[in-house]
Amino acid sequence: MTLTEHYTKAAAQLCLTQPSLSNAISSLENELGVALFEKHGRNVALSKYGREFLPYVEKALAELEQGADKIKESASNAQGVINVGFIYTLSSHFIPELISGYRKVEQKPNIRFALQEGTTQDECTADLIVRLKTGKIDLVFASLVPKDSDVEFVPICEQKLVVLLPYDNPLAQNNEIDLKDLEPYPLIHYSGKPGLKREINRQYAKVNLIPKVCCEVGDDVSMAGLVAAKIGIAIVPENPTFRNFDIKILPIGNPKYKRIIYFGYMKNRQETLPIQKFKKYVIDSFKEFTEQAL
Repeated sequence: MTLTEHYTKAAAQLCLTQPSLSNAISSLENELGVALFEKHGRNVALSKYGREFLPYVEKALAELEQGADKIKESASNAQGVINVGFIYTLSSHFIPELISGYRKVEQKPNIRFALQEGTTQDECTADLIVRLKTGKIDLVFASLVPKDSDVEFVPICEQKLVVLLPYDNPLAQNNEIDLKDLEPYPLIHYSGKPGLKREINRQYAKVNLIPKVCCEVGDDVSMAGLVAAKIGIAIVPENPTFRNFDIKILPIGNPKYKRIIYFGYMKNRQETLPIQKFKKYVIDSFKEFTEQAL
C-alpha cells in the first residue's frame, strides 16, 4: 500500500468510507493524546508525532503481513495432510492397503498421510480418542470404543484371532482349534498390549484354562518367529504377514470370538476436502459390512 496524504485516496485504498477513516484516525489521536496529521488545504501531512510514529506502524504492518503469510502457508500444508490414528494390529497390512487403495482411486500425489499408532492400556481407546477430540488426529480406527456423543463410530470389519503352531505340533493337522486342546502347550503371550492380552486370557477362561506362559513379547511378528523356532504357540489377530513364517495358522472354532474394528471421526468438526474424501472412501469400502453389523 502506497503512502498518501489525502483522506479520500487513503479511504479508497483501504476500502473504507472517508468518515470511517476520519473517525478511526481521530480515535487513535485521542488515545495517543497528540495530533498525527496536519491539514494543508485539501491534503494532510504527517505531524512531528506522526513522523515519529510511522516507523512503528510500518513495522507492525510488516509483522502482520508476515504472520498472515505464515498462516496461509500452514493452512495450505494442513489441507494436504490426513492424520490417521489406529491400533497397532492394523499397522502391518490393513492401514497400508487402505491408503494404497485410496491413492489409486483418488490419484492425488500431494496428499500426505500422518500415521499415529495407539498404545494405551485399553489397546487404543483412551489415547486415540483423546487425540481425536483434541484435533491431533482427524480419523481413527479402533477396536474398543467408548460411549461418546461427540464421536461417530462406524463398524467396518471383523478381525479374527488365530492360533500359530509349529508344523510338528499334533494340533497342526486340525482344520480349526478348540482352545481347551491347548492346555499342554506353552503360550507365547503379549507383554506390551494389555487390552489384547486381557482378551486372550478371557478366551482361555471360557474353556476353564489358565495359559501356561513361557515368554512375553511386544509384537506378534516376533511371536510368529518364536513359534517357528518351536518355543511355544501363540494366539494373535489374523495377519497376512504370518504366511512368511514356517508355521501353521489355524482359526479358533471354540470359543467363538468376534472382534469388530470401528472407524471413528468427530461428528461436528469442519474437515478439509482431502479428509472428507478419504472418510467417504473408507465408509463406501466397508458399506456392506456396516449395514450387516448395524
